[in-house]
Amino acid sequence: MTDRHYDIAIIGGGLAGLALAIQSAKQGYAVVLFEKEKYPYHKVCGEYISLESWNFLESLGIPLSKLNLPVIKQLEVSSPNGNIFKHELPLGGFGISRYKLDEMLANIARQHNVLLLEETKVNDVIFQNKAFSIHSTAGEFTATVAAGCFGKRSNLDVKWNRNFVQQKPNKLNNYIGVKYHIKIDRPADVIALHNFENGYCGISQIEDGKFCLCYLTTAVNLQKSNNSIEQMEKTILCKNPQLKKIFDEAEFLYDSPVTISQISFEQKQLVEHHVLMIGDAGGMIAPLCGNGMSMAMHGSKLAFEQVHAFLQHEITRAQMEECYSRNWQQQFAKRLKTGRLIQGLFGKSSVTNLFINSVKTLPFLAKPLIRLTHGQSY
Repeated sequence: MTDRHYDIAIIGGGLAGLALAIQSAKQGYAVVLFEKEKYPYHKVCGEYISLESWNFLESLGIPLSKLNLPVIKQLEVSSPNGNIFKHELPLGGFGISRYKLDEMLANIARQHNVLLLEETKVNDVIFQNKAFSIHSTAGEFTATVAAGCFGKRSNLDVKWNRNFVQQKPNKLNNYIGVKYHIKIDRPADVIALHNFENGYCGISQIEDGKFCLCYLTTAVNLQKSNNSIEQMEKTILCKNPQLKKIFDEAEFLYDSPVTISQISFEQKQLVEHHVLMIGDAGGMIAPLCGNGMSMAMHGSKLAFEQVHAFLQHEITRAQMEECYSRNWQQQFAKRLKTGRLIQGLFGKSSVTNLFINSVKTLPFLAKPLIRLTHGQSY
């Protein structure tokens, strides 16, 4: 198998990578996908998907209508002192774990003859003579098109010395993420975002009556807590009475949380060494906007439109790269900018309280802000 040339090589099997693989294979292209983990597995993610992605996921083969998933229509936001603002979500979303969704997508990819190489690490991707050589722990592969769908940070980011890797630690690039699945008595149609000093925690229901509890905070908060997640939760997160109530009442379903570090919200290049960067590898929206999963999948559709045109010899490689970058910016640049703006409002008690009091007094301000972080059905 390693001697075969592929039309498309995809590095990373998250939502963007699997969605791109399925779209490509359905059109008859030979696709190889490299995934460093083995499905199914847990990953740090808020596990809330905007309803803008419902039709797209069903078109890939996910029978969402039959899965009895919680539909989320209400938003709650609290300040570090527990002051709460509530608002209806204009579009809404639904909850499903990455453990379940990624496995379903991986099975669909296999059914469409994608060569899915699990537990495989890609060490380098080299473009020469109008094709890519992919050097992996499963051997060397060649492909006409390559897509980087490897998430927030990978060894290739470091190898290529990408711009965001070069940045010194600052307020946009030095975050950690922590996720649990829990059982707790809460409304199924509400997603809550509870703020604490230099961070925020989201909670919403997924399948089987479980809830995803996921928070983002600075590496500094962990360092101040003797690098103990448990201590940080008790001494920093639980200063917010809303979070204290959740941590006191919840039944935690993991022995330990799933974690990730060195999360960056810095701007990223959408094409690196002729590799199309999709999903978090191309740009990450602040998780409090709750729309990174939709952006990853929509980004895969934007990429495939150009990849398909290139492989059909309708456009050049340069045009494929240029059109993908331009279309991505048109779709997502405003969302990312809004996400950075909103993120700047949270984490400091005085600013967060002022914001929440303002939208409680003038609730009409909230709806356009929420709409700016979401898109239309695609």
